[in-house]
Amino acid sequence: MHIKNSKRIVALGVLAAISLTGCAAGGSSGSGGGSDAAACAPSDGKVDLTYTSWIPGIDKVVDIWNKENPDIQVKVQTGPNGNGGTYKNFFNQLSAGNAPDLGQIEYDALPNFRVQDGLTNIASCKNVTESKDDFIDWTWNQVTFGEKDSVYAIPQDTGPMAMYYRKDLFEKAGIPVPTTWDEYAAAAKTIRSQGGYITNFPQNDVNWFAGLVWQADGRWFSNDGDKWDVTLTSPESEKVADYWQGLISTDLVSKVPAWTDEWNNAYNTGSDWTWISAVWGANSISSGAPDTSGNWAVAPMPQWKAGENKAGNWGGSSTAVLKGSKHPYEAAQFALWLNTSDEALTALNKEANLYPATKAGLKLPVLSEGVDFYGGQKIYDTFATAATETNSDFVWGPTMTQTYGDVADGFGEVLGGTGTLTDALKTGQKKTIDALDAAAIPVNK
Repeated sequence: MHIKNSKRIVALGVLAAISLTGCAAGGSSGSGGGSDAAACAPSDGKVDLTYTSWIPGIDKVVDIWNKENPDIQVKVQTGPNGNGGTYKNFFNQLSAGNAPDLGQIEYDALPNFRVQDGLTNIASCKNVTESKDDFIDWTWNQVTFGEKDSVYAIPQDTGPMAMYYRKDLFEKAGIPVPTTWDEYAAAAKTIRSQGGYITNFPQNDVNWFAGLVWQADGRWFSNDGDKWDVTLTSPESEKVADYWQGLISTDLVSKVPAWTDEWNNAYNTGSDWTWISAVWGANSISSGAPDTSGNWAVAPMPQWKAGENKAGNWGGSSTAVLKGSKHPYEAAQFALWLNTSDEALTALNKEANLYPATKAGLKLPVLSEGVDFYGGQKIYDTFATAATETNSDFVWGPTMTQTYGDVADGFGEVLGGTGTLTDALKTGQKKTIDALDAAAIPVNK
């Protein structure tokens, strides 16, 4: 994506700061790169805000706020997930000057919006900077980019990954629950011989694939303070690509588009037996495969080496105040309530299985309860452990939306029978470097 000269200045100004983005645990605020916090005073009279999100049931959560805050009303606008179209809509709306006041933006996409000056700095808004210690450390780094006196969003949730699996089908077939990727591939062969698939390989969920690379101790971006390194073709990344290429080439995984009726039906009918996914995926299965209630369970991700305990992360979002909002004060107060209050966090978990980014939120009673859809299993215990096994050094780059799109195009060719996943990563690597060049962001070649 070509960035105009004024935005190139922003890109260069935040280069070092964005190097802290990702999951750099415990990073301290750096100087430079941050703009002065926007003036943040309450508006006069009643305020109407707009908020765009794809969280299931978000309207019910916002209803709680609206009933308690008659002078600050929030209208929810729902849309597809970020890379499925909402981010593109945001950028178009920002260009047209009619963006919503608030938007749901995943951590990996925030650098794109920061580089293009699409976020409002809400650091001076009431209670924002004071809330820093309420959040898990690495999530706060995600929304500040390490810039001094800058906060561009409020962390919402994290996405530690595990394996959802059809416990009933595994038991009936006499297949042990896989604990390593070798065992997973072996199980895939047995399941295929019985007419099913162990899972689906999604073309467009490149951030899912990045979570698998994350678990393998790979990274796609790094920064030495002067230039970016792009490493989509790292040995760890290619190891993951080769593994899944083997499953694709031998017809051991299904290839239907994710988040479609066909995809839901594959899980609802028992055609697909597992899903390596994030904690929020619990709601996707229960809503998309309602006929399978009680038949699912959750186990840790398969490991590359027996005895290891490593997990990836997929997703995790923030609530950002977008550039141009006329009511940053009220928008910030809503974002804080949505992501820190017990009533909102409990509702978000019940409606969408969101896993809070606040330290107190992890102790909510709802997270210690068994989940009926999963046979009464306390599934959040598995994800709580996974959250502690996630490498904190994974870094997101400033062109993730484009990078995902380029890699997804390559994945689509693979699923159509042309090329390999490694080829797709190589193409994504080249196009990402070209995009950084076009944006005047220094990059090693």
